[in-house]
Amino acid sequence: MTQIPIHSAPPAEYQETINKSIDDLDSQLHDINRKIHENPELGYEEFKAHDNVVSFLRTQGLEVTPHAFGLSTSFVCDYGKDDGPLVTFNVEYDALPGIGHACGHNLIATGSLAAFLATVSVMKKYNLPGKARCLGTPAEEGGGGKIKLIDAGAYKDVIATFMTHPFSTANNVTYGTCMASAKFRATFTGKPAHAAAAPHEGINALDAAVLAYNGTSMLRQQIKPDQRIQGVMIEGGQRANIITPKSVLDYNVRASTLKETKELQERVVKCFEGAAIATGCKVEFLETNTYADLRPSRSLCLAYSEVMKSVAPEQTWPVPEKEEPGAYSTDQGTISLPSLLSPLLLTFPHHTYQLTAVHTQLPGNVSHIVPSFHGLYAIPIKDNAANHTPSFTDAAGTDEAHRLTLLTSKGMAGVAVKILTDEMFAKEVESGFAEWLKAQQ
Repeated sequence: MTQIPIHSAPPAEYQETINKSIDDLDSQLHDINRKIHENPELGYEEFKAHDNVVSFLRTQGLEVTPHAFGLSTSFVCDYGKDDGPLVTFNVEYDALPGIGHACGHNLIATGSLAAFLATVSVMKKYNLPGKARCLGTPAEEGGGGKIKLIDAGAYKDVIATFMTHPFSTANNVTYGTCMASAKFRATFTGKPAHAAAAPHEGINALDAAVLAYNGTSMLRQQIKPDQRIQGVMIEGGQRANIITPKSVLDYNVRASTLKETKELQERVVKCFEGAAIATGCKVEFLETNTYADLRPSRSLCLAYSEVMKSVAPEQTWPVPEKEEPGAYSTDQGTISLPSLLSPLLLTFPHHTYQLTAVHTQLPGNVSHIVPSFHGLYAIPIKDNAANHTPSFTDAAGTDEAHRLTLLTSKGMAGVAVKILTDEMFAKEVESGFAEWLKAQQ
């Protein structure tokens, strides 16, 4: 008797049902995609996207809870029973200021919706155990929406979470990481004075901001090639004839891991502290959202790659031995973290599908507490422009981008159904994650 490989695609009849379900919903999904793309909304303000998606799910005969988990632009839609695993599909839909959906969240939303509905179609047809969840995840672009969702229990008892992300690369990245990221605001406080009559009586907060900015700019010479320091001044005075009493800068520090991010941020903070000492200003720090490095489940990635070989054989879906490094950061489920400006310590919550009472000093996103899939796929873009550019906004609204998105939906749904129906595979996903978690202690 031939043994079926553990990372193989689900039975053909399941995948055929998935593919047909998504093909049948194509026009409706395209309509949702278009509505989100043409009505870009910033994080926590995605009211049109929220309402459109909720209405669409209800037309499919599903019960939806709007404004879920205490967030006005989140929702949750569950199908199934508590007699098996719970899989979740993340639906992002926030845009960027000034350039709309330049990160393709209209496509992320469409892809996750399609994968969820296709999974439900198989569950209905074959009376499968378990539960599928479609989760509205607002404010990924710096707002840390998933931080609040995790704190509210949205990912409790989830065995696997799924989403795919359009990208400007020429290749599909099935097994890749995202950088850790720490954001903070620094406020320098000085003393106002007349800049001509009595400048010696003032303490110049603008000078402090300039010193800090120049210091971090010079620091870039001595950081690793994969590390990033980015800053912008958002307040630097009102009048040229007044010594600036207050200046404010927003900074973002990135590195491959949360540990390296903490170390780099400490070096950046010293630049600010030095600027405060040199100018006589006071400096205060307010840390906002910290995103940990994304760590995908290799088991989920291998299974996805196998499914995609049949769904899109004209493309390649490699799974390298090590994760491919990413140059951006995501809140793909960051849990709320203590400030990196103070000692790091986090106790992971008890989770049904992982080790109980696990403690670690490596807090992270959903991929650090739930096995996760976060695949990247290539969409055609004029001049090979990167994400977060107007050209990417245009590309995210094309028919071809929509078509490619639905291919990834078929892959995600195939893996989700495999979890619901293949106990050995589900156990491998869990055990692989547990082993990784142990290694972080």
